[in-house]
Amino acid sequence: MKKIPVVAVVGPTASGKTALSVELAKVFDGEIVSADSMQIYKSMDIATAKPTEEERQGIEHHLMDFLDPTESFSVAAYCELARRAIEDIASRSKLPIITGGTGLYVDSLLSNIHFSEISGDEQLRKSLFDRIEREGVTPLLDEIRSFDPASYERLKEGKNPKRIVRCIEVYTLTGKTQTHLNAEALSVDTPYQALKIGLKSCDRQFLYDRINRRVDEMMHHGLIEEAQAFFDQNIGATASMAIGYKELKPYFDNEKTLEECIENLKQQTRRYAKRQLTWFLRDKDIFWFDIDQMRFEEILGRSITLIKEHLHEE
Repeated sequence: MKKIPVVAVVGPTASGKTALSVELAKVFDGEIVSADSMQIYKSMDIATAKPTEEERQGIEHHLMDFLDPTESFSVAAYCELARRAIEDIASRSKLPIITGGTGLYVDSLLSNIHFSEISGDEQLRKSLFDRIEREGVTPLLDEIRSFDPASYERLKEGKNPKRIVRCIEVYTLTGKTQTHLNAEALSVDTPYQALKIGLKSCDRQFLYDRINRRVDEMMHHGLIEEAQAFFDQNIGATASMAIGYKELKPYFDNEKTLEECIENLKQQTRRYAKRQLTWFLRDKDIFWFDIDQMRFEEILGRSITLIKEHLHEE
């Protein structure tokens, strides 16, 4: 079966993925499939840097702004919806462009991983999160290392509590390690012929300065009001992980000044960008462009050339 050509534009937050993707979509008659785990939610606009209608420039964006923040979401659900979106876009002879910084979403989709439908155990999950609150993630990572060293190596860098808990939960419920299940999932060939374009910065401070300016712009455009509305809802487990709200909670609780919370938000966003880079830099198939070394027009031109060669190969 002929594989579907797709383009993925990846990289850390504030690197310019949306702007590049929109311009590429205009050149190649494409539509964008978001790969951002927080932009899926309605009303979470400013904190997630969801592109405005003006920034989208009339380009259709899929898997964005469709889910209520009270609802949880999973990578398995994302992959199922993204597959449908890609098939729909390709069926209309348009180019699917995957855009976002959630590396797990991008990799799982393009590798065509089919996740085992393993039901969760709410009581077990709660007890594990309670342990993290009391002890931190290190003891749980040590447990993972004892039964699944490969997952330990994968999880120790980002120290993502949700993924750590899920790893232990899966092993406890099935007796199979996450590594084993991932290998089973990867046994199915991918239907996509993917070209991956990455945006990063040689000078880390250059990216961090962009992040700091973006946070200042978020504050100017009403992040405080959006965060207050966010906390007025009964937020689901997935949405509660979003950077941009929880960092402002101490301000609403009169525990810290607004300036202190803004600085913490900038710091947490910079740390998130570092984790994103760590994830994507492991992928040797990504064509990287340095946003601090090249003008946007040059990056766009080289990306267009890469895509033309990619489509010609098809």
